[in-house]
Amino acid sequence: MEYTTLGSTGMEVSKVCLGCMSFGSDREWMLDADEGRDLVERAIELGVNFFDTANVYSGGESEAILGDVLSEYDRDEQVVATKVRFPGASDHRNARGLSRKTVEQELSNSLDRLGMDTVDLYQIHRWDPDTPIETTLRALDDAVRRGQVRHIGASSMWARQFQRALHVSDREGLARFETMQNLYHLAYREEEREMLPLCDRENVGVVPWSPLGAGYLARPHDEFDATTRGVHENENAEVPYDEGPGSEAINERVGELAAEYGVTRAQIALAWHFENEYTTAPIVGTSSVEHLEEAVEALEIDLSASDMEYLEEPYEPVPVYGHE
Repeated sequence: MEYTTLGSTGMEVSKVCLGCMSFGSDREWMLDADEGRDLVERAIELGVNFFDTANVYSGGESEAILGDVLSEYDRDEQVVATKVRFPGASDHRNARGLSRKTVEQELSNSLDRLGMDTVDLYQIHRWDPDTPIETTLRALDDAVRRGQVRHIGASSMWARQFQRALHVSDREGLARFETMQNLYHLAYREEEREMLPLCDRENVGVVPWSPLGAGYLARPHDEFDATTRGVHENENAEVPYDEGPGSEAINERVGELAAEYGVTRAQIALAWHFENEYTTAPIVGTSSVEHLEEAVEALEIDLSASDMEYLEEPYEPVPVYGHE
């Protein structure tokens, strides 16, 4: 395993973050408690110390499964991140959004499910247009001061919104967003225009979600929906991973380099992140111990500058998505 500093937090995290959206019972391909345990325990054996979940993942089941496993390990050694914006175990008028009421009650519920007094990173799970960012930041700052949260982060939004939030924190002396969890992979690089340079300038850690494009980069483009999860991602996520004008060419080049290096397509797509100047730690959301092991092995792949250029060259602009 390799480790890196997470933005301005000073925390040392594994360069592979285990995404825990696959824990629970919302979908048939998700992992139950025993299967989730196997994955987390193997991750720890491999040196992973960075785990990402959310209150909305299977209505809080993901947090409960992760927390149950980590309770048997030294809590000080793990970096745990969760999120607020969408409903957790129950859905009602104030279970969603980023009001003070929602932030405080959902944080309390998340901590209960995780079995923790403090979460290392608490992230807003998208922007809330109905709540002034000043209100949200004051609620998050209070959570930091109470010791319930160590650091705060944000996720997919417009760069102008993120810059505004950073400005408000600086102006009011409030806790600052120190991480950005955004959609970023070889077939979707619109974040390089504004968001990623902003994060670089402000020393914000970048933890991309869906670094394999929901599996699009892990198999030939004409087999994208060959798995149950692929069908779900393609039909329900409203993210056109495979519709960019250069997507097929990128997909094919990933396959060519995978064959040349004798590794999997997914490993090439992850190796691109590990060599990328912007990415801190991609969030690898897997339901397979084997795929987790392959993700860690991808750290050993040393892509050359010409390899990186070859993978990136076919990319053409696509509409911005992932903010909703």
